[in-house]
Amino acid sequence: MSRIHPALVLAFVALPFLAPWPAVAAPPSHTEPNPASMAVGAPVNINTADVKELMKLEGVGRRVAEKIVEYRDSHGPFKKPEELRKVEGIGSGLWEKNRTRIVIK
Repeated sequence: MSRIHPALVLAFVALPFLAPWPAVAAPPSHTEPNPASMAVGAPVNINTADVKELMKLEGVGRRVAEKIVEYRDSHGPFKKPEELRKVEGIGSGLWEKNRTRIVIK
């Protein structure tokens, strides 16, 4: 039976400690946000917009856009932007996200 050389045992034991540790990602920097990335989309006239244009509002999918058009067709043009809240599917969160972009012309 052969014996294992002590230097070989030492190499196997010490090798994991000699290997470099994996690099750790640096934490994200806390710089000011880029104003261009915060830009909102163009205003949307809810009295003339079609379904596709209404879907450009944040959080408005096809079904909600269709409901806006149906409401407008049934009740006539909106008199003020806040009337949009009467449409089923337009809650306070969706309204707050888009209120600066919703216009009446």
